[in-house]
Amino acid sequence: MEAHQHSPDSSSEECTVLEAPPGKNACPQHAGKVADLYCSACECPLCEDCVSDHGEHPTVPLSQALEQHRTELQESLSTAQNRLPQISDALSFVKEILQQLTSQRASIEEDIQSSFEDLHKQLDVRKSVLLMELEVTYGLKQKVLQAQVDNLARGEGDMVTSCTQTEEALAGEACVASLQVERELQERLRELAGLGLPCQPEENDQLDLIMETDGLRKSIHNLGTIVTTSAVASQSEAMGAGLEQCIVGHPASVTIVTRDKSGGACKSGNAILSAEVFTPDGSIVDGEILDHKNGTYEFVYIVPKEGDFSLALRLYDQHIKGSPFKLTVSKASEAVEVSPSTTTATNSAAYATPSTGSSEGAKRRGKSPGQKKKGSKRASSALGTPRRKTQNPIEDDLIFRIGTKGRNKGEFTNLQGVAASSTGRILIADSNNQCVQVFSNEGEFKSRFGVRGRSPGQLQRPTGVAVHPSGDIIIADYDNKWVSIFTCEGKFKAKLGSGRLMGPKGVSVDQNGHVIVVDNKACTVFIFQLTGKLITKFGSRGNGDKQFAGPHFAAVNKNNEIIITDFHNHSVKVFTPEGELVLKFGSNGEGNGQFNAPTGVAVDNNGNIIVADWGNSRIQVFDGSGSFLSYINTSADPLYGPQGLALTSDGHVVVADSGNHCFKVYRYLQ
Repeated sequence: MEAHQHSPDSSSEECTVLEAPPGKNACPQHAGKVADLYCSACECPLCEDCVSDHGEHPTVPLSQALEQHRTELQESLSTAQNRLPQISDALSFVKEILQQLTSQRASIEEDIQSSFEDLHKQLDVRKSVLLMELEVTYGLKQKVLQAQVDNLARGEGDMVTSCTQTEEALAGEACVASLQVERELQERLRELAGLGLPCQPEENDQLDLIMETDGLRKSIHNLGTIVTTSAVASQSEAMGAGLEQCIVGHPASVTIVTRDKSGGACKSGNAILSAEVFTPDGSIVDGEILDHKNGTYEFVYIVPKEGDFSLALRLYDQHIKGSPFKLTVSKASEAVEVSPSTTTATNSAAYATPSTGSSEGAKRRGKSPGQKKKGSKRASSALGTPRRKTQNPIEDDLIFRIGTKGRNKGEFTNLQGVAASSTGRILIADSNNQCVQVFSNEGEFKSRFGVRGRSPGQLQRPTGVAVHPSGDIIIADYDNKWVSIFTCEGKFKAKLGSGRLMGPKGVSVDQNGHVIVVDNKACTVFIFQLTGKLITKFGSRGNGDKQFAGPHFAAVNKNNEIIITDFHNHSVKVFTPEGELVLKFGSNGEGNGQFNAPTGVAVDNNGNIIVADWGNSRIQVFDGSGSFLSYINTSADPLYGPQGLALTSDGHVVVADSGNHCFKVYRYLQ
């Protein structure tokens, strides 16, 4: 009996369990019982004593239930493990965004410091100039007045002395001995009395300061703005007919609505948005993004040929909802013959898009670039040559082409700007690969540089490239909204235009070494010193003589005049360095001297202007007055959406054939 006695804090049940045969499937409710069933409704194991308590509940063998639970647990583990890389990638991506945000903060802080230091310097210089001007002005006036004072003081002293001597003589007795002295005094007094002393002031005492500080204080109060949005790609969406179908040669429009993480509509603009229309083989179609400044954006694009395309809309480098979208591009119905007199009215009503300038400008850009009559078809080879050959073409031939689609050396993805150096180098702005590639005039790959990112020294979307006489390489970065300057070896030196530029597309250098920047988004041309100081700017959105609609590239002639391609206004404009219009030529069409959205431009030694005609996929040549001369024969290997264009140091034409992912060099007879 004593052997079965137990302590007060133990129980008889516990003793019983200790006596029961050990088993891993013991019933948790009944001691000493083995569970061999499983209640699916209650999700618990059952022994023979438990069955009565669970009535009509469905049961299965415990082994089967354990196996099923193990299977489900394994599936949950696999699901979690499969999810883990996605979370890890998201973590890395968000960390990268955070790092870029921190870098951008440091960059902006540096810009603010340097900008205000520059303002302080300018204020100090102005203060010194004003103080110097004050001293000079005072000195001139003081010199005049002091000379007059000295002259009058001498006259006054001489006259007082003579009067005193005369009074003393008159006080004495008149005699022959004093007669001679008195005569001399009389003569002296007459001389002094008749002396032409300047008794009227020869200067005035005005010395005032006009300091217009109210406007300056207001400008300082509003100086600088920190720009950001709360927009995220996962919530933002697009709408409009241009998402599904468009007509060859006609503007199509897509509206993008940006939203925050909760799905709320953003109310401000300036989000970093990119849009690309591309074919299955990767050919890129250009377009223009218009910021309505209210959280919505308009993407207007023109596709030059029919077929199936994709439209990728990215916000901060991430696809928005539904992107990429599938597009079907078809020809306009040939059942209705459209006369030239009705084309503008019909197409402007059907295809004009908002916020692309004035209503007249919208109509003009909505006009068909080449409306053909019923039954008229354009041969594929015509993409490289005009339809009407009123003059004989210069027999320029393709010398070579370099590149295919890809991300390796000598491969391109949406190449844009082109530059040629005096040292025999060809530079290509490889936009979607975020780099610049350098080749010899013979097409031999030499180097490439560029790291993707939004910090100074990194490239996000290089679109324009130029070579400074100093050898520095100047790159327009559309998405970073600034221009970067690198050494000829590709080492970053500085950036300019940050805080001023909205979407720089093309760059060039004038005869004075100034940097010319074509801001595609702001429709403005900026001219900077290499130090970053703004010299002047001109242009605004519209279709007037001094206005632009999506300007692309620039060139400079020997007169230091600036030549700009005005993409959506289908023209080329020439300006003085001060922004005064000198010449304008071109209209919308396919004939000689007409354009369907001009892009690249260069000037030869004779002042002739060479223009890449993007929508017509050809290169035209004009004289310095804008008269059509000829075109470069590209029919053997047709262009598709040419972009940047330049003249090499050995006199050939090099063009970025963006749609074919290559650049081509043509023999050019000047």
